[in-house]
Amino acid sequence: MSAHTPRSPRVLVVDDEADLRELLELTLLKMGLDVDSAATLGEARALLAGTEYQLVLTDMRLPDGLGLELVREIAAACKNTPVAVVTAFGSADNAVVALKAGAFDYISKPVALDQLRLMVQSALRLNAAPAAGQAPAASPTASRLRGESAVIQALRAQIARLARSMAPIAINGESGSGKELAAREIHAQSSRAAQPFIAVNCGAIPEALMEAEFFGYRKGAFTGAADEREGFFQAANGGTLMLDEVADLPLAMQVKLLRAIQERRVRKIGATAEEPVDVRIISATHKNLAQCVEQGSFRQDLFYRLNVIELSLPPLRERLDDLGVLTDAILARLGTFENRVVLGQGVLDALRGYSFPGNVRELENILERALAFADDGVIEVGDLSLKGARLTEPTPVLEPQPSLATAAAAVPPQPDALPANLPDYLIQVERDIILRALAQTQFNRTQAAQLLGISFRQLRYQMQKLNIQEPEA
Repeated sequence: MSAHTPRSPRVLVVDDEADLRELLELTLLKMGLDVDSAATLGEARALLAGTEYQLVLTDMRLPDGLGLELVREIAAACKNTPVAVVTAFGSADNAVVALKAGAFDYISKPVALDQLRLMVQSALRLNAAPAAGQAPAASPTASRLRGESAVIQALRAQIARLARSMAPIAINGESGSGKELAAREIHAQSSRAAQPFIAVNCGAIPEALMEAEFFGYRKGAFTGAADEREGFFQAANGGTLMLDEVADLPLAMQVKLLRAIQERRVRKIGATAEEPVDVRIISATHKNLAQCVEQGSFRQDLFYRLNVIELSLPPLRERLDDLGVLTDAILARLGTFENRVVLGQGVLDALRGYSFPGNVRELENILERALAFADDGVIEVGDLSLKGARLTEPTPVLEPQPSLATAAAAVPPQPDALPANLPDYLIQVERDIILRALAQTQFNRTQAAQLLGISFRQLRYQMQKLNIQEPEA
């Protein structure tokens, strides 16, 4: 054999069940891989000490300990070797613990060989060297997340680490802070980069159509189903599915989504059998999901499945050092080569003095509007209309001053007076604001929810909690 012939990737299988170990070995050998096997943690540690592996596949329960110990040891040693765990059927909690500990992925017993092959291929792609001359995906110039501030550099470094895992990620951040950009960046740096990235706005799908949109349907499954159609899960097969504004999912759909994520199988409407799907789930919301769980609007078990790894995006006001880079990138997109857009004197200083409640999305809106008023492609401070932008931004529900004054009517009108009971005070404030909105819309709850900037379901929940009843005709 030539000395230049590349060696096959080597995989370590750790399992005390001889039959399952043999099945895994045969499957991996048929894939053209070299395989070593161990029945205990001790044997596995001895092999890892002298051999470099491109993947370790370990059972969770071993005679001398837990496979989780192996996951943690390999992660602590800063090895780039991905570790996948084999869990017992229905042990979703063990899978979540393993992913949090640093496991690349998991597979449930009885092992489905098609899913095993897909997982192995994903793991091996992680260790594939980049093509000659190709810049690393995590380089700042290639990143979708622009900026050089400390917080954005730390965010890019965290994304580079998360991209190596298949663990579900929950992205949280204010509206307009770039949650979808972060999700696309994770996908682009992962081993799934060549596969589809499907982003779904959960709050924009009518509840009656959700199951068909997510899982697809067979021809003739219901009136109007003239052809068979794939859902979001099938469209994202092999790639990444982003569930944006996941907190807006109704409870009935949350149950079905939980099963699809745990079992990695979906059933089309009208079908009798489930089909396997291989997707990485990234969820995003501007709401506090833990608080939604406490309020009963979001399932706790689904929360734990989605929130395996949490990624927080900083608001623009916490990275104002990036304003110059962001502004240049936005203006380059808005202008053309022949019609370059430039900023006049003092424009950046004026932007730095603004709080940007709408974050980067609002910055884009301000610059696009300013460009419409600019002369000869030069944006001046007066073109920004920052005062008007402030007024047009939706204000948080608890902040309007008239309502605070109404709620504090029982408190002596002292400038620095504090409420004697803060929870009761805030409940009264919230109740007063909702009643004002309902009165203004003649108790039309749909219009009142729009007026308050919340969903109809949120308004209905708050009315029940505060015991607000519609007056009799």
